[in-house]
Amino acid sequence: MKSIKFVIITHVFHVYKNNEYLGYSPYVQEMNIWLKYVDEVIIVAPLIKREITPIDISYQHDKINFKAVPDFSFISLRNIIKSIFKLPVIFWKIFWAMKAADHIHLRCPGNMGLIGCFVQILFPNKVKTAKYAGNWDPKSKQPWSYRLQKWILNNTFLTRKMQVLVYGDWENQSKNIKSFFTATYSELEKYKVEKSDFKDGYKFIFVGSLVSGKNPLYSVKLVEKFIIAGYNITLDLYGDGLERDSLENYIQMNKLDEYVILKGNQDKETLKTAYQKSHFVILPSKSEGWPKAIAEGMFWGCIPIATKVSCVPYMLDSDKRGLLLEMDLDKDAEQMEDLITNQSAFLKRSQIAMEWSRNFTTNVFEKEIAKLLIK
Repeated sequence: MKSIKFVIITHVFHVYKNNEYLGYSPYVQEMNIWLKYVDEVIIVAPLIKREITPIDISYQHDKINFKAVPDFSFISLRNIIKSIFKLPVIFWKIFWAMKAADHIHLRCPGNMGLIGCFVQILFPNKVKTAKYAGNWDPKSKQPWSYRLQKWILNNTFLTRKMQVLVYGDWENQSKNIKSFFTATYSELEKYKVEKSDFKDGYKFIFVGSLVSGKNPLYSVKLVEKFIIAGYNITLDLYGDGLERDSLENYIQMNKLDEYVILKGNQDKETLKTAYQKSHFVILPSKSEGWPKAIAEGMFWGCIPIATKVSCVPYMLDSDKRGLLLEMDLDKDAEQMEDLITNQSAFLKRSQIAMEWSRNFTTNVFEKEIAKLLIK
């Protein structure tokens, strides 16, 4: 089999410690599956100095060549001016990394992915893949940089020998586009989970960054309606972010401390246990790709409650495997109450959700990745 030198272009922040490169665990966990099938790895990404967190894990490969680049953005005039001076260095490093590689892999959408989309045009004969982790829905409203990345990747004249892995099955796409999925758990983890009786209360879980785009406050307000109505209900929020302080203030002001708990960032095993003990996983997000929190919760029998974005309606089979939020507190509470007050209906939908999610294991994921790398 031919030796593969694999280059990854990503915006994910990395940390170097004890001779290892670490990053955001869901991303690195996935990349470690890709790296099983390559001989050398070149990573072009930002490298920063900070403490290691519970959601950082290391790459598992013994031949990594890391090309550090500065972080950049276009969200303010000051950042745009600073980025103008950084871009030549970033372009240069990406170009030479791609030139040295046998297989080019882009992580999109993101600033590094955008630059990678332009540079890969210069290498029409090299094999390429791109993982588009955001919402591929052509009708969705997205930032101009996201739309530009999607246009370049979908264009078979500019982007050649490319497989773009997207979430969902969309009409009128080029041959570059391949419907895909992601996975967290293996076949060995398909053991039965018994959901506790509702007499012990209803357990909700939110997993994601505490930022406005994920709408964690809506989750809190939705659960609050049931608490006010006298239901024994709790909500655990896993994650961290800019909204944490405002969430803490809301919880304290409305005396929800006993029912709503901010758990912060936690590792995979802690989350796994939390899913197993929960009845519902909630994610009222404004935009998603393939929301891992929803798929993970479903794997452990949690009924998913999520917004109608990206491929979420497909994942939930409309409302057959979960509940699609209207983003109206009264309407959403009303449809949730039907499941909370009817345990047999809950158990039936919980089982359907679990059976569907367990089709997407890391074993299946690895087989599909191998097909993309081994020709």
